[in-house]
Amino acid sequence: MAYQHGERAARMPAWMRRPLAREGSYTAVKGVLVQHGLSTVCQSAKCPNQGECFSAGTATFLVAGPVCTRACRFCAVEPGRPAPLDPTEPDRVAAAAAQLALDHIVVTMVTRDDLEDGAAGHVAKVIHAVRGARPGTAVEVLTSDFAGSWAALDTVLEAAPDVFNHNVETVPRLYASVRPQADYERSLRVLARAAERGTLPVKSGLMVGLGESYEEVVSVLRDLRDAGCSIVTIGQYLRPSPAHLPVAEFVRPEVFEELAAQAHGLGFAAVASGPFVRSSYRAAEAATAARA
Repeated sequence: MAYQHGERAARMPAWMRRPLAREGSYTAVKGVLVQHGLSTVCQSAKCPNQGECFSAGTATFLVAGPVCTRACRFCAVEPGRPAPLDPTEPDRVAAAAAQLALDHIVVTMVTRDDLEDGAAGHVAKVIHAVRGARPGTAVEVLTSDFAGSWAALDTVLEAAPDVFNHNVETVPRLYASVRPQADYERSLRVLARAAERGTLPVKSGLMVGLGESYEEVVSVLRDLRDAGCSIVTIGQYLRPSPAHLPVAEFVRPEVFEELAAQAHGLGFAAVASGPFVRSSYRAAEAATAARA
């Protein structure tokens, strides 16, 4: 057993069951997304918080297409050969942000190893378009590692997002089975380069329940803090389909609390740690805490 308080994944434990939120702005948010022909990571990655976030009038936009050039074994986003970038997408995202009156928008992307700049220029255009359509909106970006291209990463950073996020996703020992096309040290270098600017909060996140140990998670937290991250998210891995990696363990809520305490002790300004936490969950609150 990887965690002292964990439970093997024979069946979904009680703490992982909750009703789906369908009140508030849920229908309106879905309508705006359909109207503008937009993808969200909420839907593409089968996020368990989709109901809660849509009902609160928020969503995490997925840009650069719905198809990813990598095939991470935890992710529900479709892998394959992507279509060319849609030049109208930045303006459509901006129009949706304005229509939803978003004060904080999260923009994530598929990995585009097929493009010379990894779609960095496209992400920068999204940032500028949102700012043009709704000045004052905080723009948080969750990017790929751009295959280690500093020129691509700098293109995004020079567009001045309000928060930069790149997820390490898991502990280094499990990269070969969980993220075979990624590299843990490269991800840390991406985060460190963003943090070197000293002008914006840098964020990362990881999943638990894939077979890692408690000590390995704490070691990753140290690495992220050393790289300059001020915000971290920790959530339970949930298997999107039988074709994906199985859940090794459902980590109990009190262990997430212990991990949050470890992260705060390491000096993170904002920590979200819990079974249903995802990288963009309550992102505005984390960004506010980090700036404070």
